Amino acid sequence: MTYPSTHARTFPDKAAVVMAGSGESLTYRELDEGSMRLAQLLHADGLRTGDHLAVVLGNHLRFLEVYWAAMRSGLHFTPVNAYLTGGEARYVVEDCEASALVVDSRLAETAAALADLPLRTRLSVGGTLPGYDDYAAAAAAHPAEPLADEPLGSHLLYSSGSTGRPKAIARPLSGKHVAEGNEALRVWINDAYDVTPDTVCFSPAPLYHSAPLSFCAAISSIGGTIVLMEKFEPAAALEAVAGLRPTHALMVPTMFIRLLRLDDTTRAAADVGSLRYVIHGASPCPASIKRAMIEWWGPVIHEYYAGSEDNGSTLIDSHEWLERPGSVGTASPGCTIHICDVAGREQPAGIDGVIYFETAGAPNGTPHPDHSTWTTLGDVGHLDDDGYLFLTDRTDYMIISGGVNISPQEIEDVLIEHPAVLDVAVFGIPDEEFGQQVKAVVQLAEPTADHDLVTTELRGFVRGRLARHKVPRSIDVIDEMPRSPAGKLYKRQLRDRYLSAP
Repeated sequence: MTYPSTHARTFPDKAAVVMAGSGESLTYRELDEGSMRLAQLLHADGLRTGDHLAVVLGNHLRFLEVYWAAMRSGLHFTPVNAYLTGGEARYVVEDCEASALVVDSRLAETAAALADLPLRTRLSVGGTLPGYDDYAAAAAAHPAEPLADEPLGSHLLYSSGSTGRPKAIARPLSGKHVAEGNEALRVWINDAYDVTPDTVCFSPAPLYHSAPLSFCAAISSIGGTIVLMEKFEPAAALEAVAGLRPTHALMVPTMFIRLLRLDDTTRAAADVGSLRYVIHGASPCPASIKRAMIEWWGPVIHEYYAGSEDNGSTLIDSHEWLERPGSVGTASPGCTIHICDVAGREQPAGIDGVIYFETAGAPNGTPHPDHSTWTTLGDVGHLDDDGYLFLTDRTDYMIISGGVNISPQEIEDVLIEHPAVLDVAVFGIPDEEFGQQVKAVVQLAEPTADHDLVTTELRGFVRGRLARHKVPRSIDVIDEMPRSPAGKLYKRQLRDRYLSAP
């Protein structure tokens, strides 16, 4: 049995969740009792197995309490990106056919846009909002007792919307009891990252994204402690690691970049010695950034490549990566990688193509025309002779200029090395002569710098490292790159600004 009730009996006063900033914590007893009270509330409001609970919450002390209430009630749990506008959030809540909604009182504007939805339950965490019942008061009116039946719930996640409108990624109910949990995930995370009840995991990324939610739920089911940040700030993150001594951390490359941009004194004083596994994914990590992190923190950096669709994954540790810089690793157990051209023909080692995963019982994705169990996330890459995967880019963003394929990621990896650049995106825009031309958009480390001088310098910087046809025809400077707090770049939104410009 591996869920909060088990741990509430074994170590009731152990911290299940800690907020890094305030130091507030939730013990396993409190997590268990809170999730039972909410499960009772939802059941009293008429929710039954297979119904949907949506949440619009930032990283909050009660997030996992709400999650476990859904899991022990047989509900589909849909976390909504807390940075969506009211209209965007409404689309997700309506599309998943939610019967209940829990919102963060700090997101009053978004909550107001959802207040008139015909739901059985509307609760606000952290304060009262018009149209919502106060979460704490409403839950306290129900007993801290398990439901008579506790079927295991499931995630109903939505894509980030980085390539269009968010789409549902549904996972059917397993028919198991919550006490059985997701044994495959627990085994995988233990084998890959040595997660035990002694694990303290630092998670500065938002729990409403797939990877942080899945990792933290698995660690919670094993009995470890989760340390959350409300919002990632590099200096504060280092302070949290030094003070709370986590053994594991979940990060994204954008966080690495911002940590490396800290001054030398702050970096030299940082105490990160407790970390044994620093796990990153979500977006490609420039080789120069990853090498710098390994030099700073030691060979504790581990990378995975996967998607919310859960159709396959790869893993790589620091030692392997240093031997094969740029690789995202080899296929996880039970998974096979295939590289295919546009006609579906498998490609030999070293040749780019669309990446397909072959996994027994894989969820529906974009099937290979001849192999229904092959699915793809839409990424392009190649395998080396030893089966290590290298990503090139998404099929959506490959630039074709004068009949030549150009990888935006390759150019982004060069630009991010320049000390003036804090963030970057490269994509193709229409060109009358060549079909497309290379466009770069950057966010500067020093916003007050002379934009013309910097962009001229950046073009020269790329010209000295890449072929002429890969040098951006033009570079624009913007105040802030459109990224989710989990580090996902909304490149389509950015590109569309240029495609729709007169």
